[in-house]
Amino acid sequence: MFKPTTRHNIPASSDPRLEVKLNKRASGVGSSGRWPYRLNFYDRPPTLDITLEEFETCAISRLRVLSHIESLSHRSLPYAQLSAAISTYLKQHLPLASNTARNVNTDEERRRDEIGHWVLRLAFCRSPDLRSRFVRSETSLFRHRFETDDVSERSAFLRSLQLDWQQVDESEKAMYADQLKGCMAWGSKEDAFRAETWFKVPWYNVPDLVGSRRVFIRGGMAYVPQSQQISLVLQAFSARLEKALELTAKNLPRLDEDERLGPVIDHLAASFLSGLGAAEYQSSENSSGSVVTADMVDDVARKHFPPCMRNVYERLKKDHHLKHFGRLQLVLFLKGIGLPLDEAIPFWRKMYGASMSDDKFNKEYKYNIRHSYGQEGRRANYPPKSSPPSPESSQLVYSRSTRGLHLDPSIRVSSVESRFPSLESRAIVSLFKSFGNLRRIADPSVDPTLTPLPLRSCQQILTQNQPGTQDSHGCPFRHFSPDNLQSFLLSSYPQLERSSPEMRDIMDSVKSAHYHVACTRVFEVTHGLKKGDGLGKDAESVSHPNKYTDRSRELEREKLDALKPKEEADDLMQG
Repeated sequence: MFKPTTRHNIPASSDPRLEVKLNKRASGVGSSGRWPYRLNFYDRPPTLDITLEEFETCAISRLRVLSHIESLSHRSLPYAQLSAAISTYLKQHLPLASNTARNVNTDEERRRDEIGHWVLRLAFCRSPDLRSRFVRSETSLFRHRFETDDVSERSAFLRSLQLDWQQVDESEKAMYADQLKGCMAWGSKEDAFRAETWFKVPWYNVPDLVGSRRVFIRGGMAYVPQSQQISLVLQAFSARLEKALELTAKNLPRLDEDERLGPVIDHLAASFLSGLGAAEYQSSENSSGSVVTADMVDDVARKHFPPCMRNVYERLKKDHHLKHFGRLQLVLFLKGIGLPLDEAIPFWRKMYGASMSDDKFNKEYKYNIRHSYGQEGRRANYPPKSSPPSPESSQLVYSRSTRGLHLDPSIRVSSVESRFPSLESRAIVSLFKSFGNLRRIADPSVDPTLTPLPLRSCQQILTQNQPGTQDSHGCPFRHFSPDNLQSFLLSSYPQLERSSPEMRDIMDSVKSAHYHVACTRVFEVTHGLKKGDGLGKDAESVSHPNKYTDRSRELEREKLDALKPKEEADDLMQG
C-alpha cells in the first residue's frame, strides 16, 4: 500500500518528542497529476510515504465522518437536513474542495482523503458485517460529494472512468419514445425528453430504479436517463469497493507474519462497530456553566442524567453501595459535570449512609475518590470515564522499516502514543507499528507517571468491563433485556409511554444495535425536540454521558434566559 524507500540509514533523533518524519519524495504533494478530480473511486493503492501523524489523523478524520453518516442514516432525517448535517461535519473533519476553489491546497486535502480511505479499508475488510457497513457509509459519503460537486468537473470525472454504458442512439430512442417518456417525471415537456440522454445497462445494475419503476426494461437491459445517472455511478462505486474489500481480506494474512496484526485491527474497528465517531468529549472544570454541590446532585440527576448514569445513581440510592466499575463510572461522571472534590467526599459519605462506618469509608473509599480527582497516587487528572494505564517495564520499539514506513529506533513509542490520546489513535499507532518487525526490550526509563489516555466514554461503556447480574454499570440499551429496558425508561422518564411511537423508535434502534441512536431519541423526547434534532447541534448524536448532561443543562438555561425578558416586562407592568 505504501511505497518502500531506498533509504536505510535514518539518523537517530536526540529528542523523543520530535515528530517522526518520513520520506515524501514520492508523495506527489504540490502536483495535481494523481488527483485531477475531487471525486475518487480509489482504484489505485497509494504509493505514498507519510508521517506517523498523517497515518493516524487521516484515518481518524475519515472514521469520524463515516460513523457520523451512519448515525444520521438511522435517524430518518429529511433529506435536506441530512445533507446539511453531513456538509457541516465534512467541513470540520474532512474538507475536500473542487478544482475551482481558491486559496485551498486541494492536493493536500485529496492526499489526506485517500490515505484515510485506504487505512480504514485495511482495518474494515475482515468481516462481512464490517465490510457491508463500510461500503454503505462510503457510498453515502461518495453520493453526497457527487451531488455537491462542480458540474463540469463531475462530467470530466465520469468520462475518465470509462464505464461500460451503452448510449441509446436517436433511432432507438424514437422507437421506444412512449415507454421512455413514462419513466420521466410526471409533467415533463417534450423538449425535456428530446434533450435527455439515455443509457443501456443490465437491469441488475440498477435495482433501486427497477424497484421504483423509473426505468424501461427490454431484453434484460434497463434504459436509464442521464438525470438518474447517480444510481449507475453509486452502483459501480459500491460494486468495485465490495470486490476490493474481499480481495484485501483474502490477502490480509500475507501482509505481515506478526500475529498481533489481527487483534490490533479489531481494536481499531471497535469504534466503528460502536457507531461512535464524534470528536472527543472535552471536559473542563466548569463545563456545564455552574458548580454542582452535593445537595444538588439528586435534582440534577432527575432532570439531566442520561439513562446509564440514572441507573447507576438510582442503584446507589437504593442499595447504598456500588461495585467497583459502577463506582468508577459515576465518580468520574460527577466530576465531569462540575462536582468538586470538597463536595464529592460528603456526597459519597451521605450516599453510603449508616451501612458503612466513617473509619471504613476513610480507609477504603475516600482514597479512591481523591485519586480520581488527581489528589493521590500519580496525581493524574482523569477525564470522565477513563481508566488509568497500567505501568509497564517494557515497551515496543522498531527494529526495521518496511513498506515505506521509516522508523527511528531511538524514538520511544510511549512518547509517541502519549501524543495521540484517543482510542482510535492508539489503535492506529499500534497498526502502524505492526507493519514493521517488532521486538520487545526492557527499558527501565519508561515513565510510570504518564498522563492517562482518555477513552471515548460511550464506547468504553459499551465494549469494556461487561456487567454481571449484580452489577449496575454499563449501558441500559446494550445490557438490559427489552422488558427491563422498557420498565426502566417508563419509570425514569414520564414523557415516554409503553405503546407510544417514541418508545417503538427507541426499541427498534436497540434491536438493530444502534444504542447511541436510541439514547439520542430519549434525549429528544425528554427535552421537547423534534425527531432528528439530536442534541440540537447539527443533529449530533449522544457519544458521551457528560455531553448528554451538559447539553441538557444548556437547554434548561436557554429556556430560563428566554423567560427573563418576559418576567421583567411583567414586573414593569405591575409597577
